[in-house]
Amino acid sequence: MTNEHAHQSLEKAEEESSLHRLMLEILDAAGIHLNGNRPWDLRLLDDRVPERVFTLGSLGLGEAYLDGHWEAERLDQFFERLLRAHIDQRVRPLRLAFHALRTRLLNRQSLRRAWKVGEAHYDLGNDFYEAMLDPRMTYTCGYWSGGAQTLAEAQEAKLDMICRKIGLERGMRVLDIGCGWGSFMGFAAERYGVSCVGVTISREQVEWAQQRYAGLPLEFRLQDYRTVDERFDRVVSVGMFEHVGRKNHRVFMEVAHRCLANGGLLLLHTIGKNRRDMTPDPWVDKYIFPNGDLPSVGQIGDAADGLFVIEDLHNFGVDYDKTLMAWHANFEAAWPRFRERLGERFHRMWRYYLLSCAGAFRARDIQLWQWVMSREGLPGGYRRPL
Repeated sequence: MTNEHAHQSLEKAEEESSLHRLMLEILDAAGIHLNGNRPWDLRLLDDRVPERVFTLGSLGLGEAYLDGHWEAERLDQFFERLLRAHIDQRVRPLRLAFHALRTRLLNRQSLRRAWKVGEAHYDLGNDFYEAMLDPRMTYTCGYWSGGAQTLAEAQEAKLDMICRKIGLERGMRVLDIGCGWGSFMGFAAERYGVSCVGVTISREQVEWAQQRYAGLPLEFRLQDYRTVDERFDRVVSVGMFEHVGRKNHRVFMEVAHRCLANGGLLLLHTIGKNRRDMTPDPWVDKYIFPNGDLPSVGQIGDAADGLFVIEDLHNFGVDYDKTLMAWHANFEAAWPRFRERLGERFHRMWRYYLLSCAGAFRARDIQLWQWVMSREGLPGGYRRPL
């Protein structure tokens, strides 16, 4: 080895040692030990992990996990501690600046690009989601706070709460923007005697829902919400606004406004972030929800300005932690059926997704809101049903 090569090797070793010490320091601030023996401690299996983390932030951390370069017995507890200590705000690599700039400047949820998440995420296979979700295939936060004991009970409690919040009555016509597999529409038709139109960008969701709810007054459309122009007594959107994007928040509200009859109510159920200047997580953007963009309270308020009166805002984000843990338990129990088809890297990716999100909700880093809005304000005011 030449002197120059020896010098370069020494510099690299010193840099790796420095990054290792910095990672120890940051993890310690979150109460996490490197190579400790507690369930939330990070076990380092490859010395390149610190460099990947400080180069690419959460993207580097997540990709290193997919590669099997580190482990934690309880990923949910690891992320809860990491996010409670706001470690994500201390590691902001310059290489991710383009991701943040692109989010702010470009419309990543245009009419053409909006279909990508349907193909990448929701069309993984209906049998896969049947194994993970409740019998109604409800892929949004359940409501456990009312005493639900099972995932199915929590989801039906949530669906019934939505119906009561918007005052559904027999014979009403409802629009569901981002209807998924039709869980709300099916529940509302069966229990409250309404008819519904649902739009989604997932072909597999439409096919499944049409078969499941054949015979009910429900219409499932493979259609972008921006092209809907009909009047309905009520409008709901449950777990879809996260895909709308900040450049389209106002457009979404304009669509809801033109589709909602006078005296009607809009219910918006969405995950949200605590600060409007937060950038979508690059790992989630790349591997789970392409072009996703969580809204803030302020961004939703701006979008509704002059179009709607905010009648009610309900935060039950802590219930998403329990929902995600239930999905994770179902996923792990069913995994042997999907191992050959999806592979071990997908297994690690999906586990990381579910448990990191559970930790984020537990740490109150992200929220789950239900907004109730009216066009002109309800005479006498709105009373949230108990």
